[in-house]
Amino acid sequence: MKSSMKACESGGLPCPYGDLHIYYIQGDADTAERPMGHDFIGNWMEDGFSFLFFSAPSDSIVEKLLADRKDLALVDRYTMSYADWLGETPTTLTLGRFTVSPPWETVDLFYLPCFGAYHMVLDPGVVFGTGTHPTTRDCLDMIEKAMQGTDVQSALDLGCGTGLLSLAAAKMKCSDVLAVDFNALAVKTTVRNIGLNALEDRVRAVQGLAEHYIDHPADLLIANIHYEIMAKIIVSEGFLKKKRFILSGILNSQAKAVEAALSLHPVRIIEHRSESGVWHTFYGEVLDKP
Repeated sequence: MKSSMKACESGGLPCPYGDLHIYYIQGDADTAERPMGHDFIGNWMEDGFSFLFFSAPSDSIVEKLLADRKDLALVDRYTMSYADWLGETPTTLTLGRFTVSPPWETVDLFYLPCFGAYHMVLDPGVVFGTGTHPTTRDCLDMIEKAMQGTDVQSALDLGCGTGLLSLAAAKMKCSDVLAVDFNALAVKTTVRNIGLNALEDRVRAVQGLAEHYIDHPADLLIANIHYEIMAKIIVSEGFLKKKRFILSGILNSQAKAVEAALSLHPVRIIEHRSESGVWHTFYGEVLDKP
């Protein structure tokens, strides 16, 4: 007879995100040291533009920012639902041995789908990466496979996004995980998710360029990242100092170039997976150390 007692890691809180009020600004509107009000969600800065997210209209705050910073200009403003921005409504999902849930949904740990399953609480905020994208699912599967060996104890996650893959590596057996993203809001989101899973002793998140961190010592490299960055890191000396690697986020037209670059190195591709011939993921190992 099943026990009626429940062990829940998340408390079924209300979803904190409703309509998003987004201000699209030309220029790097660094808000780190600036009071932005209690409705402020975050600032997505990329390629010389900024997206300021609020949970309520905040014209006066943005107008003051623009008055103080003459180098900034308001391009447009939008109001949309949280689901429309993410392209989905975050909810609990099971991916292999991993169950991922937002903090506003209750998860009963007695009913995880399999023995040895892992539960991760993930608040994506306004950053993409909840686990539904095929490259994320493939990376999670490859992380499971990498952890079956005895030589993987640490990981480097380049392009961490929400931090999901870093959390997965730490939940299994990596005691030292470094999560890296160039986007400051992604790093802030990852830090929040590290705390939600009480993994501060295993995972660190930093802002920076992937190519600047490829030399960081780690047994496993996880890179679900743009091809332009991928092409740089797989020809670097730091890449060959890893024991295993997971490369993903690669489109069909780019997969042959990645294979060609890897063929010039002492590496073995253990598995090459393609999702409908569009997205590609490579899992492999470095055979010889330079």
